[in-house]
Amino acid sequence: MLCGFLAGREAARLMLPRGRGCIFFTGATASLRGGVGYAAFASAKFGLRALAQSAARELGPRNIHVAHLIIDAGVDTAWVRERIRESEGDAALAGLAPGRLMRPDAVADAYWQLYQQPADAWTFELEIRPPPRNGEPWSGGIPFRLR
Repeated sequence: MLCGFLAGREAARLMLPRGRGCIFFTGATASLRGGVGYAAFASAKFGLRALAQSAARELGPRNIHVAHLIIDAGVDTAWVRERIRESEGDAALAGLAPGRLMRPDAVADAYWQLYQQPADAWTFELEIRPPPRNGEPWSGGIPFRLR
């Protein structure tokens, strides 16, 4: 979280004299709720989200769009694929389920759309993810069923 604070502060210092700008912080589902074995990660992501909320309230009136994005899947890069291979093996990588990873260009498009928003309709929080797999609900809540 310290890195997020420092990066946001320095970005704001450059944007304030210009009277405009965008600062986007990237979180995960852990920004919203913790999980077993994720205490350190969740607390850091909770903190980053709170930092983004505070910065948005402070900088928004000065025409700086601060937003928090929740990315709830891996992004399909060579680095992520190597981590999958290391932890799950070559077979898992070869049989990667469609939609397990998000395309980098799709993620970039989400950031770009956020960047282009007019100031009178800024989004603070945007959650991006691939479709759920195997009929699992995203939130673990009550599934939406059509009968």
